[in-house]
Amino acid sequence: VIFTIGSLSVRFYGLFMALAIMVGAFYLLRKGKKRGFSEEHLSTMVLLVVTFGLVGARLLFVVANFPSWFWEEPLRILKVYEGGLAWHGGLVGGVLAAFFYLRFRAHIDFHAVADLAVPGIALGYTLIRLANILNVENVGRMTGFTFGRWPVQLFAATFSALLLLRHFFLEGRALPDGYRFWSFVFYHQIFRSGVEETLREMPLVVPLYRDSFLGMGFLTMVQIATPPLLVFLWWMAWKYLPKRNALHR
Repeated sequence: VIFTIGSLSVRFYGLFMALAIMVGAFYLLRKGKKRGFSEEHLSTMVLLVVTFGLVGARLLFVVANFPSWFWEEPLRILKVYEGGLAWHGGLVGGVLAAFFYLRFRAHIDFHAVADLAVPGIALGYTLIRLANILNVENVGRMTGFTFGRWPVQLFAATFSALLLLRHFFLEGRALPDGYRFWSFVFYHQIFRSGVEETLREMPLVVPLYRDSFLGMGFLTMVQIATPPLLVFLWWMAWKYLPKRNALHR
């Protein structure tokens, strides 16, 4: 908790998430207007993405960790302030909301807008992982090395920040619409599953490997769910996008 006003507690996690949403929305609206998109449509899309992203993140967290809440404590599902959001659920909820609104309501190409969302997503993940350090959560596994736990939150924040820099590096390149978005998610998921989940203190759904000295273990729930997601992302980035590029020539 940073400070309290009466019964309201302002926390690092919520503050950093709000900051990322504001900065990401500002970037998307500014760049989108330059490309000729309606500010009203983009603003509505941002609101829908944030709303359904949070809904998806919360629902997946509950399904994966506390499914009994649905019939035992349904009101607890709504208590997002108690913590518990899942990245994959937020991603799916936000993408679906943007896709259906842009395609069927705003009549704007989803891929043309998706690239503009990368800075907000990357900044959000970076700041949230830094907030995890302050909250002492999502900690790394203990090791036999002198440093003790893996600083996995710092690793994740650094990699996400590097992907953000990559986005700006590619910004002026002649790339098909959507490439920066899908490739960002693709590389992020590889790191998330291969490094972050391996070093993070998470329960092993399938205890395929565990090394207490190295502080490594797999398979976690995320590592099980990631391969089919990577196949889908690879298909989008390397099959669909080159065809779009050829059509634009």
